[in-house]
Amino acid sequence: MLAHLIACSLGVILDRLIGDPPKMPHPIRWIGNTIQWLTKRLNIGKFRRMKGLLLVIVVVGITTIVAYLIVIAAYTVGTIFGILVESVMIAVALAQKSLQQAATDVYTPLVEGNLNEAREKLSWIVGRDTEKLSVPEVTRGVVETVSENTSDGVTAPLFWAFLFGATGIWMYKAVNTLDSMVAYKNEKYGDFGFVAAHTDDIFNYIPSRITGFLMLIGTKKESTQPFSHRLKGWLRDAKKHPSPNSGFLEAATAYQLGIQLGGTNSYKGVISERAKMGEPETELAPRHIKIAIEQMHAVTTLFWLTGVIIGGILIVVT
Repeated sequence: MLAHLIACSLGVILDRLIGDPPKMPHPIRWIGNTIQWLTKRLNIGKFRRMKGLLLVIVVVGITTIVAYLIVIAAYTVGTIFGILVESVMIAVALAQKSLQQAATDVYTPLVEGNLNEAREKLSWIVGRDTEKLSVPEVTRGVVETVSENTSDGVTAPLFWAFLFGATGIWMYKAVNTLDSMVAYKNEKYGDFGFVAAHTDDIFNYIPSRITGFLMLIGTKKESTQPFSHRLKGWLRDAKKHPSPNSGFLEAATAYQLGIQLGGTNSYKGVISERAKMGEPETELAPRHIKIAIEQMHAVTTLFWLTGVIIGGILIVVT
């Protein structure tokens, strides 16, 4: 338990300072290639929902077993070596540095007045059409992405790392990668990705709510509203989001910053109306991107600290 706590702590620090080395082959690519290969062979014919279940079992199973064997082998060499290997495995699975960079890549041209470049950079991280977005809409796209991925990319994987070490974090990453690749509500993936989508919902259920609450109590507040008002609005508006989990992140950010998220999006020319969350005390502006990045780092620190405290208590008790 103590070794896992140390590894989690080192992993958070490594990810914050270094992130993913650009030339290093990332394990997510291997997981993605496996999903792609299996999808071509399974997402055909009848019984696609059962085949989707098989996909989840195989991909999550292989990823978890491989991660577990690496961890066991590392700790067999020695405790210090095991902690170092596990911390690197955890760091590679987190996304603080990469999420900050992706948001900054949009923020920089936006504040320099290069709206077209900001729109293009935004298109790299969101699925919506970006060619005609205004400055507030580009800002909204980034803030929503940073908010949602604070959980998906940082605190949710960290949650599973605290529970099961590097094995747990890579189990989660396999589930999350499956969701991003096959969990689409369309004719091609509707049945096949059903299990992947619901598995991801289950894995994110607790972390998303903890993260949203930590945003409300421990990050920079721009709203003039009291905590009780923001808490009530958060719990109400979070349920409006089509995702059972993402709304708890976006609504928390909206109420904490005194802005409104959600609204009209376009996907390949098809208009989609998302429920609005928060109260527009101020208009969205590029500075909110920087605040969202700061919020992501603050809530990550709080989440890590919570995990360390709980883990420390369990070590003492047991």
